[in-house]
Parts: sequence; C-alpha cells; structure tokens
Amino acid sequence: MIVKDEIKKAISESLELKNRLLSDDKFLETVKMSVKVISAALRSGKKLLIAGNGGSAADSQHIAAEFVGRFLLERKALRAIALTTDTSIITAVSNDFGYESVFARQIEALGEMGDVFFAISTSGNSKNLIKALRIAQLYHISTISLTGMTGNEMEKLSDICISVPSKKVPRIQECHIMIGHIICDMVEKTLTSKST
Repeated sequence: MIVKDEIKKAISESLELKNRLLSDDKFLETVKMSVKVISAALRSGKKLLIAGNGGSAADSQHIAAEFVGRFLLERKALRAIALTTDTSIITAVSNDFGYESVFARQIEALGEMGDVFFAISTSGNSKNLIKALRIAQLYHISTISLTGMTGNEMEKLSDICISVPSKKVPRIQECHIMIGHIICDMVEKTLTSKST
C-alpha cells in the first residue's frame, strides 16, 4: 500500500539535503570552479569526458546530451562524450583487461592535454573511476569528481571534488543531476555571453 507519509518523507529528505547545499560555501565554490574549468576547456576547443556506473552512467549520458544538444540556449554544439555508451568498447575492455580498465582505456584513446574528465560516483570509491582519474592525471587532463560524502578515494585524486553530504544513494543521485543541470546552465551561459 502506498502511504502518503512515505512520499512526503522522501520529498522532505531531498529538500533538506538541497537546503544544506544552498548554505554550504565550500560546495558552492566547488561548483563555481567546475564551471570555470569546463568552460575554459570547451572555449579552447578541448572536450569533456564523463563517466559513471549504474545511475551515474545514466547521468553521464544525460549531461553529455545537454552539452552536445542544448540545455536552454540556442548555441553551437559543445564537445562532450559519455564514456558509458559504446557497448563494444565496454565489453571488449572488460573481457580483455577487466572492468576496472573500462574508462581508463577510453581516456588513453580519446583524452588529450587540456580536456576535462568528469567522474560521477555516489560512493566516491568506484575502482574503474579511480583508475581513470589516475590515467587522466598522467595525460594532464583536469579532473572533477561528483560524489557523496567527503573522505572518499576519488576526492583525493581529483582537482575538484563536488561532494554531496549524504550516504543515501537516491538522495545523492537527486542532487547529482541537479548539480549537472546547474553546471550545464552556467557553462552554456558563460560560453554564449558576449562579455566573455
């Protein structure tokens, strides 16, 4: 039986977490810095590589689509690639090298100095993203992680880590797509502004 109180509780938890972010200056600064890094890379003709597992894979594809298509403004397509979409690459690399290499191998193939790697993980401890962050560092690719609670492995390996202060996966994911939308919106506005 569906209970209205349970629905209200889920909405309340989501709102409470988002309100915490609203008043967290460190969080706001990390989002702002992410927008600057991504905007600078795209403006100079570089690209955004995005990856995650499960729901975060879906978020990666969603965000890439917003950049390549459009978010709210009519403008040129922006260079973004979700590393979660090519099943032939994913299955070949997983079979031949192991699943931990599935994103790292793609960064080796597609990444270049000046690109940005945007890694999404609710735990912040996904082994394949950790390996990909290490490879990105070797290639002088800027690294941004979008995670849950601080103190995770991905935070230590990222130039910027946007942390959502929760351990509840659904609530973290709700905040992640909100943050993704904010970044898309602000990058789009930055790159289409006549004053920049």
